[in-house]
Amino acid sequence: MSDVEADVESIVLPDGLRLVQGDEGLALVGDEKRYGKPLRVDFVAGKAAHRRRFGGGRGQLVAKACGLSKGVTPCIVDATAGLGRDAFVLASLGAQVLLIERVAAIAALLEDGLKRASRHSDTVDIVARMTLRHGDAAQSLAELVASAHFSPQVIHLDPMFPHREKSALVKKEMRLFRELAGDDNDAPRLLEAALDVATHRVVVKRPRKAPPIAGPVPQHTLEGKTSRYDLYVHRSLAR
Repeated sequence: MSDVEADVESIVLPDGLRLVQGDEGLALVGDEKRYGKPLRVDFVAGKAAHRRRFGGGRGQLVAKACGLSKGVTPCIVDATAGLGRDAFVLASLGAQVLLIERVAAIAALLEDGLKRASRHSDTVDIVARMTLRHGDAAQSLAELVASAHFSPQVIHLDPMFPHREKSALVKKEMRLFRELAGDDNDAPRLLEAALDVATHRVVVKRPRKAPPIAGPVPQHTLEGKTSRYDLYVHRSLAR
């Protein structure tokens, strides 16, 4: 399932943040006033469970963007896995998903969440379709995909959108995430790598009014209320 097997003690974190193993799993802990509650990955309960049961199935925007339709369930690489929420939705809809995360602390949280979910009857089959790799997709996407023996039909990207001062009120969880990950200033290189590796399409999640990533022009867009997906299509996923 994972090649991470993170040595949590060896992960270097910004001052004021620490990884703590507790009864509810591994958590990233910081000052609550600044960062909110401890951050952990939970695929079994909470928002993940609600979305699994009531999220809208293959009608969800991310599912449509990634090409899941009747009779078509592509293999998907989530090259900016983050906390694994989109990857879990896609896996819950039947897709095989390779998660790639470059921030060591986030990869450790993901690995812990996957392990806990693999022990729960509601999620064991879903996480069996999820494979995790820790690495930088912008630098070594092809190698990471090859190491997982994975067929990269669709590559999903959700790069961190550059910080604007106006968004000082961003969610505390996102503030914590930014502290670790920074902005994805290499998003154009990541898109280029994804276009080289994906056999069928690359899907990029963006804030609804944000410009596309610098580079080729997307052939299609799918718009939601707050975000949209830019689609770069090599060939059809239809049978």
